[in-house]
Amino acid sequence: VYSLNSGLLIAAESRGAPPCRPGFSEDVYKIVVPDITEKGQPLFNVRFVSCGRGGLMRFECSNPSDFRIEADGVLYAARTLQRSTLPVSPLQITASDTATQQQWVAQVRLVPRQQVQEGAVPPVMSKDLKEIAFPPRNMDSQLKRMKRDWVIPPINVPENSRGPFPQELVRIRSDHDKNRSLRYSVTGPGADQPPTGIFIIDPISGELSVNKPLDREHIPSFHLRAHAVDLNGNQVENPIDIVINVIDMNDNRPEFTHQIWNGTVPEGSKPGSFVMTVTAVDKDDPKTANGMLRYKILSQNPESPTSNMFTINNKTGGIITVAAGLDREKVPQYTLIIQASDMEGNPMYGLSNTATAVIRVTDINDNPPEFTAETFFGEVPENRVNVIVANLTVTDKDQPNTPAWNAVYKITGGDPTGRFSVPTDPTTNEGLVTVVKPIDYETSRTYVLTVEARNEVPLAKGIHTPRQSTATVSIRVIDVNESPYFEPNPKFIRLEEGMMPDSTLTTFSAQDPDRFMQQTIRYSKLSDPANWLRIDTNTGRITTIAILDRESPYVKNNLYNATFLATDNGIPPASGTGTLQIFLLDINDNAPRVSPQEVEICEKPDPNAINITAFDGDLSPNAGPFAFELANRPADVRRNWTITRISGDYAQVSLKIGFLESGIYEIPIIITDSGNLPMSNTSYLRIKVCQCDINGDCTDQQHIMAAGLGTGAIISILLCIIILLILVLMFVVWMKRRDKERQAKQLLIDPEDDVRDNILKYDEEGGGEEDQDYDLSQLQQPDTIEPDAIKPVGIRRLDERPLHPEPQYPMRSAAPHPGDIGDFINEGLKAADNDPTAPPYDSLLVFDYEGSGSTAGSLSSLNSSSSGGDQDYDYLNDWGPRFRKLADMYGGSDD
Repeated sequence: VYSLNSGLLIAAESRGAPPCRPGFSEDVYKIVVPDITEKGQPLFNVRFVSCGRGGLMRFECSNPSDFRIEADGVLYAARTLQRSTLPVSPLQITASDTATQQQWVAQVRLVPRQQVQEGAVPPVMSKDLKEIAFPPRNMDSQLKRMKRDWVIPPINVPENSRGPFPQELVRIRSDHDKNRSLRYSVTGPGADQPPTGIFIIDPISGELSVNKPLDREHIPSFHLRAHAVDLNGNQVENPIDIVINVIDMNDNRPEFTHQIWNGTVPEGSKPGSFVMTVTAVDKDDPKTANGMLRYKILSQNPESPTSNMFTINNKTGGIITVAAGLDREKVPQYTLIIQASDMEGNPMYGLSNTATAVIRVTDINDNPPEFTAETFFGEVPENRVNVIVANLTVTDKDQPNTPAWNAVYKITGGDPTGRFSVPTDPTTNEGLVTVVKPIDYETSRTYVLTVEARNEVPLAKGIHTPRQSTATVSIRVIDVNESPYFEPNPKFIRLEEGMMPDSTLTTFSAQDPDRFMQQTIRYSKLSDPANWLRIDTNTGRITTIAILDRESPYVKNNLYNATFLATDNGIPPASGTGTLQIFLLDINDNAPRVSPQEVEICEKPDPNAINITAFDGDLSPNAGPFAFELANRPADVRRNWTITRISGDYAQVSLKIGFLESGIYEIPIIITDSGNLPMSNTSYLRIKVCQCDINGDCTDQQHIMAAGLGTGAIISILLCIIILLILVLMFVVWMKRRDKERQAKQLLIDPEDDVRDNILKYDEEGGGEEDQDYDLSQLQQPDTIEPDAIKPVGIRRLDERPLHPEPQYPMRSAAPHPGDIGDFINEGLKAADNDPTAPPYDSLLVFDYEGSGSTAGSLSSLNSSSSGGDQDYDYLNDWGPRFRKLADMYGGSDD
């Protein structure tokens, strides 16, 4: 035990020469470094006592980024260091025996030169760590000679200690306890800070003890501070730092990060091919053997083709192949049991754990597709496309639905015209032989194809295509009834228009492609817009049934199209269509006409010329140039007008006189074309002469209304005029009806008037009345007044005598009972008033024309002066109230 403040040996015991113990010459090294340390500058040499061990020693530094140590124990600066960048915590130097894996640890504490000169020397500790003494406050004399006893090394405590507890670690004392009583205490995590209660100190003796087992994986080290105070609580020493390191024990098994590892390797891989890497972790210190893991393969399933198909790197966990012969078709998957052990794989002291590695052998294209048969058969009707003829089946040992399994078919022979293709069925992987172009039975009855099957990806190296990858497909063509066809189609012919009916044009016949079938063809007309043609049902000879006219609306660009149908007698019958195109050549069969047909000029035209054009339906040279000439009749045409030819198609009609009365004039113009046999035509130019304003515009009422009023305004005005006229007509009709009723009432009521001399003639039933003074010719409208033959059609009155001959005594239909004769007359009057074709109101009305030669007797035979007692006049009561008086007068008895 050393007293660090006095430097005196307190107690020492020697019992002979101590045995040689391997290790560092010092537990803690203290090094004074300058303010700036250059990179590569040696700092000091670590001395290690090997005690004659033959193994090689390996040194490691805990801070390799700042320092490096060589195999001879010399510590160098790995980079340029300054005082501010020096590490605060001590460096840890580890020496390892490469043979026995035994380790020794020492610490190096770096002290700047300026800190040493200022006397800021850290507390020191005794060599055997049994007692820690506070350093003296004035240490100028000791600064000249640095000893390792002034440095307090960490206290190492093994984890998981079994006690007994509390277990003493070290004793802390101060030289001042000789003169007075002191009290010792420690502060920091593990003492008075969480986790509290781990370390305790005897306040009087200064013994520091641990109170429970420590766990390095939970807290690897503790940093405490020791204090010494007197009974009054005054600090008598500067606090010193105490570092307690928990020494690792092998108390944790390795654990794999995954319990099941999945990897893949292509089949046929060469030895040394990488598969995957497995990883395990150990919570123990990885810098010690407790945390150094080693891997190994415990088992392989299946053991085919060998039991050692894979190996594992014992340090990294990488799995590679070590044998050839991986074949997915034989062994698709391997299962390996992997073990990880600590203590560098020492089976006696190390702890271990296992995991499962599943290695799936992936497929490569090492098996080509092979046809299930050498020859396949199929049949197809001719002229059919997009139909499947045959299904080609193959087998492939590779993994289904992969590029190494999917088949691709190719026709290598037997189809020079490309009428077949072989797509692949994505579900069954079969080859579907399909017809893509029509096949003609009359050309070829059978096809023999050579088809080759391959995969989507090339075969692996060293694999050759076998003979089974090629097959033959035999296809039989079935004959079917084909449609006849016209040749050429369309057929083009040139004819002159005007060809007469029953003229032969051409023979439009069809051919039957079925040369091996004895069939007949019949012809019919399918489309003939103008109905000009007829075709012979047996021969196809086409004749005309009407005159061909190039100017017909069915002719477009001189071309007339007709469609015909050819039908054979096969089962079922087949038919084909053909088009006949007739190009009609023009002949001079249309006379020229004038255009425009109507024009307007003023009474005093300025200018007084009218431009006209000749229009001819024919083509040149049967059309223009045209010759224009005014007709000789009527005579005033050439007296008032003149015509001048401007060009081949245009002429100008001029007025010779300076004034022309308003009206409509028709000027006959003779136009002659330039055909080989010229055609002439007299066209009438309708000229409307009107009054014009100063601007030369017509001022007729019609033009004024059209120019000044809109269409809606004109219609409104016309409607108002029509309504006004209807009201006036209704008023006149009402007045006339009142007059009629008053006259009839006076006639029927006055009994003293001679009725016989005042009979009103309401209708003309025929001749026979010679004793009347009436001029019946006005009622009958005799034919001598105006012959009906000269009247234009459509302007005759409906009540006039018909033009056709009529029978001498026509049969009259029995008219219904009139009821009241006054109502009958009024209805006739109303019908005449509303008839727009009737004559004016003051004209004689003709109610009906029954014809001449009536069989009725003369009205003069009526003896109106007699009492008429021998006759029955009771039927007059049924004629209305106006005739009841007559019934009373004539129908009564003599009394």
